[in-house]
Order: sequence, then structure tokens, then C-alpha cells
Amino acid sequence: MFSDPQAIIDQLELAPESIVADFGSGSGFYSLAAGRVLSAGGGKVYAIDVQKELLERLKGLASNQGIHNIEVIWGDIEAQKGSKLKDGLVDWVIIANLLFQVPEKLAVLNEAKRVLKPRGRVLVVDWSESFGGTGPAQADVVTESAVKTLGVTAGLTFEKKISAGEHHFGVIFRKI
Repeated sequence: MFSDPQAIIDQLELAPESIVADFGSGSGFYSLAAGRVLSAGGGKVYAIDVQKELLERLKGLASNQGIHNIEVIWGDIEAQKGSKLKDGLVDWVIIANLLFQVPEKLAVLNEAKRVLKPRGRVLVVDWSESFGGTGPAQADVVTESAVKTLGVTAGLTFEKKISAGEHHFGVIFRKI
């Protein structure tokens, strides 16, 4: 495995009552990891994706694992208000292995900022390079410095780097 979603989520030190939005939740590994951490404290995870079949699969996985604090939302995070979440609702937005796939990268970060509470945070995890068929094509790689620029352009403040595995980088931004 190239990255360990549970190890990455554990670095966030989520408050037990946190509300998390997983943008482009895909197979749900980050949603499940966050859901496990938050399950005892009343926290909640909104898993948002454009692929309905992945959301249905995630619902099944969460149920089978006894994780009942994940709500799936069919939405387009590249569109304004496309996450379908209220302004200032969440403490954390997770954007993992997504930016290399979307044309409207800045729109995703703008939507993240919109749904964050004041002082809320965004975690971005993405591929650090192309790995010949395992990661994104070289032309699709979004560098760490490009992500930092996008975050600042969206009006977020870079906070710190985290360990995200051998082939990924992780950065955290804060909404002021």
C-alpha cells in the first residue's frame, strides 16, 4: 500500500466531536478511518463523491464494520456549493488522492473553505510523483508546492506538512 489512511488520520488529532467532510471519498478509506476515530465522541463524517456506486459500496462497508457516523452525499465538489453542505459546517475537509484527477483544483479548495468553520482545517494528500502506471500520469501530478499555492489562492493559510507515506505528500491548511 502506498499510503495508510488510518495512520494519516491519526496524525490529525481529531477532536471526538469533530465534523469531517471527505471530498472525493472514492472507496472510502479516509472516511472509514475518520469514522472509526470519531465514533465514540459523536463526531460525523460526510463522504462526498460523484460516483454513486462508490458511495453505496462505502455505506455497506461502514455498516459491516459497525461505523454508523458516516453520511454519504452524491455531490460535485468542483461546483460552487456542490458538496451540498452548509457554509461553515465542518471542522476538517479531507482531500486525498483527488487533485490529480480534477480539472477545477482551485474550485475544490474554494468549496472546502466555504464549508469550513472558522479555524477549520483542510488536509490534502496526493501523489508526490508518477510511478509508471501505479500513480497518476506524470502530466497529472500536482506538486506539493502547487498545492500550497492553490491553498493560499483559495484564502487558506498553510499550517504544516505531515507524513503521508513514501509516494505521497500531506499538507494541512487552516481557515482563518
